[in-house]
Amino acid sequence: MGSLFGTDGIRGSANVELTPELALSLGRSLIELLRGQGNERPAVIIGRDPRWSGEMLESALVAGITSAGGDARTVGVLPTAAVAHLTARSAAAAGAMISASHNPVGDNGIKFFGADGFKFSDDDEARLEALIDEAAASPRPRGTEIGRRLADPSAVARYIEYLASVVDLDLAGLKVVVDGANGAASSVAPQVYRQLGADVITIHCSPDGANINAGCGSTYPDVIAAAVIEHGADLGISHDGDADRLIAATATGAEVDGDVILAILAKHLHERGALRQGAVVTTVMTNLGFRRAMSALGIEVIETTVGDRYVLAAMRERGLNLGGEQSGHLIDLEHATTGDGILSAVLLMAVVHETGASLDELATVMQRLPQVLVNVKDVDRSRLDGAGQVWAAVKQIEDELGGGGRVLLRPSGTEPVVRVMIEAPELDQAQQIADNLATVVAAALAVH
Repeated sequence: MGSLFGTDGIRGSANVELTPELALSLGRSLIELLRGQGNERPAVIIGRDPRWSGEMLESALVAGITSAGGDARTVGVLPTAAVAHLTARSAAAAGAMISASHNPVGDNGIKFFGADGFKFSDDDEARLEALIDEAAASPRPRGTEIGRRLADPSAVARYIEYLASVVDLDLAGLKVVVDGANGAASSVAPQVYRQLGADVITIHCSPDGANINAGCGSTYPDVIAAAVIEHGADLGISHDGDADRLIAATATGAEVDGDVILAILAKHLHERGALRQGAVVTTVMTNLGFRRAMSALGIEVIETTVGDRYVLAAMRERGLNLGGEQSGHLIDLEHATTGDGILSAVLLMAVVHETGASLDELATVMQRLPQVLVNVKDVDRSRLDGAGQVWAAVKQIEDELGGGGRVLLRPSGTEPVVRVMIEAPELDQAQQIADNLATVVAAALAVH
């Protein structure tokens, strides 16, 4: 069996790659793993987003957990961060979230959290996978030793109450449009923002199991931008299917991506002496404008490879409290153990409230350089490191750009694709350089 886990749990086409049989096996191996850690009758909190296949996979995961002698505590449709929060604040030995985040409805995924609310480490995931065959052959509990499925109907209310209590905030007079991506945020996010006093208008907050991420949510920032202008709102908040991301829009319809939100939060914390060690963590995809803005503010930028797990690892290693990605996956370790798009929105609106500045004004903290990303498909990504022709072209571009731009080549972790990212002073210039370099990559790494 190849590795099941990617950078964010297991993900694949539901009922094809991610099957109920696999979910059942994972449930059994999870209990074996937890029992080996000293949990006699482990309890696992399970949440999901509203996509159709979630019910099927939840049932299978519950069956695996209970057949191995663990208890499954189901909390229904909730954001990923809610599962992490509820796990950390209970006696549960682990948590599991069934979601494919921003992916289309045909996909699904499973990610696991430890008792502390942090995502499973690489070692935990490897051990979980290794235990699948062993768990299948392990003795079967009987009678009252079989686990139980226990619903937790108060979980949603507890999570909403927590988010509304993070900051002392009165958003009365603030008009906000919320795009719930027809996903896990659809009910929770509007309730949180209304409880804080905001005037909330909702769009794409009517999940039917099939419409999750369908032309809406954080991967379609133009949708929230248009809605803010249409309703004359002060700002817009757009989440993804499992609500671990946030993309915002200003009153004038300008997109505020994860880089800009992270810059706003970092500046605000730094000015109040609350940014630990005066540093923030981000990834190689973060815009050069972010780095320049942080440098001007005296804030250190620590860079990791792409993936929130790597951002989190760097934060924990250095004892930092703020990090995130351009995609809008932001982590605030003062209040959460994983990315929480609703929490991020609350913190962003708190800055608006405390400073009295509009989001348009706050977003001027950084000036983004035009950034172009080209995916070069059907290439042998494993040969990238040794492709002298490619790296010679990269050096020539870097020499020409000087300090006014940036070149990044990154092989995909799952596809025969190499990603070419160019930042340059002008968009046309960035596009031309990216297209030219993509041609070199395609020729040098062509699959024979």
